[in-house]
Amino acid sequence: MKKMALFLLSMAMTVVFAGCSFTANSEKDDILTIAWLPNESGADLGEARDEIGKLIEEKTGKKVEHQTTTDYIVAIEAIANGNADMAFLGAQGYIEAHKKNEKVLPLVVPSGESGTLEDAVYYSWLAVQKENADEYKNGGEFAIDNIQGKKFSFVSNSSTSGFKVPSTGITDYFSEKEEFKSLTAEDLLEGGEDKFFNEVLFGGSHQGSAVNLLTGKADVAAFCDTCVNNYVELAEGDANKPDAVYKVKDDAAEPLNTVAGKEFSLISVTPVLNAPFVINSGTLSEEDQKQLLEIMTSDEVANNEKIFVPEDSEFSGLFSKKSGNERLVEVEDEWFNPIRELAK
Repeated sequence: MKKMALFLLSMAMTVVFAGCSFTANSEKDDILTIAWLPNESGADLGEARDEIGKLIEEKTGKKVEHQTTTDYIVAIEAIANGNADMAFLGAQGYIEAHKKNEKVLPLVVPSGESGTLEDAVYYSWLAVQKENADEYKNGGEFAIDNIQGKKFSFVSNSSTSGFKVPSTGITDYFSEKEEFKSLTAEDLLEGGEDKFFNEVLFGGSHQGSAVNLLTGKADVAAFCDTCVNNYVELAEGDANKPDAVYKVKDDAAEPLNTVAGKEFSLISVTPVLNAPFVINSGTLSEEDQKQLLEIMTSDEVANNEKIFVPEDSEFSGLFSKKSGNERLVEVEDEWFNPIRELAK
């Protein structure tokens, strides 16, 4: 009788634990987690994040949870280890996540004005404070010769336009000179008297790198146009061209609210492949993946003014200043090979 009682108790406990496991998995299956880089994690973009979440919830029936971050690595690790099902990463961040877990795949990227991948680029800037701009000219034209020995701010060493692209541009340019022919991107990560830069800072976000520049912590800073477009306005020159001057808006949100009215000049501009929304195909069913692709590439998303913000709007959206047929378009892993080549 005792053996029978123990057997029945064991069976009952198995059923209970199985039930608990099933419930937990079911709850997990009903939640879709989106991880965001620090650049898109601010309160000013909360409505835009929620808008994407709302559309996904309406179409899939799943509850969307947003995982905001203050560090690039946190977002990359979240999608790679399955703690997030979807993430908005830079091209370099995607490549790092895919390397950690091949089930991390790109889903869509924002197109250019054409509505296609042909012009799906944004811009990596090297900027200096406006009053110091003439120090970075060579024969009347802007050049990067004089950035050596300065205090320099990157975004994160996992940032495409805030590290990978500018560091490659710097090493390619200076390796033409005999004294820097062996210069590598790793040499740019630390500052000091015997280093390429006197001091190296990391802003943690593109906005943070801009603040490093405008507060005088850095002489030169790398950051991108799309990540600061909501905070700045063109004051002089042509957009995304060396010699353009931008001014921080008087009503700029954090963290640029501390440097409202400050101006900076661009000394170098480089086009970069647009950032993807990526998925972890190991945590999402094929049906989930199909639905997400349909949602993200839909006219409903393309025409949503809280996601693709019209050129004349003051709203802080993910993709601002829409002036053409911009939308999210499907993308494959191979499209990011030019960024992979930068590491070789």
